[in-house]
Amino acid sequence: MEINRTWSMPNKQTFDIKPIKELIHKYLITGTVIDPFANKNKIANVTNDLDPQYNTTFNLDASDFLKQFKNSEVDMVLYDPPYSPRQVSECYKALDKTVNMQTTQASYWSNHKKEIGRIVKENGICITCGWNSGGIGKKYGFEIIEILLVPHGGWHNDTIITVERKL
Repeated sequence: MEINRTWSMPNKQTFDIKPIKELIHKYLITGTVIDPFANKNKIANVTNDLDPQYNTTFNLDASDFLKQFKNSEVDMVLYDPPYSPRQVSECYKALDKTVNMQTTQASYWSNHKKEIGRIVKENGICITCGWNSGGIGKKYGFEIIEILLVPHGGWHNDTIITVERKL
């Protein structure tokens, strides 16, 4: 496992941060590449964002988006969800969506991980962004192959990117 540390300014558009963009392109593969929280990003060939202002393939809740894929159908997932219950709440409220226990508990992320584990093919890749290096995890058949730590300076939280391969 390789661990890289590189400094960069914070940016809401995670995939626009230079070292993160470079890491994604290092692992980017042909096939079905999905992004459940695409926002304005067009790296994946199947994109989703809850916010209809973004020109994505789908505008669904991420759980509903992930559930539409068949078992072992996806080659790569770019997983950059809201990092905290507060961020999830802000996203939902900004779109006049209901915020409840299901959207602000750890199960919000664990349900996504379960679906990602189900839909990614053997040897498929998942790149997870967040404030921890947990990724999708061994429980769902993944092994970490690289971690990128992007410190943003000052009191900004670091962004931790975990690259995993499905066994």
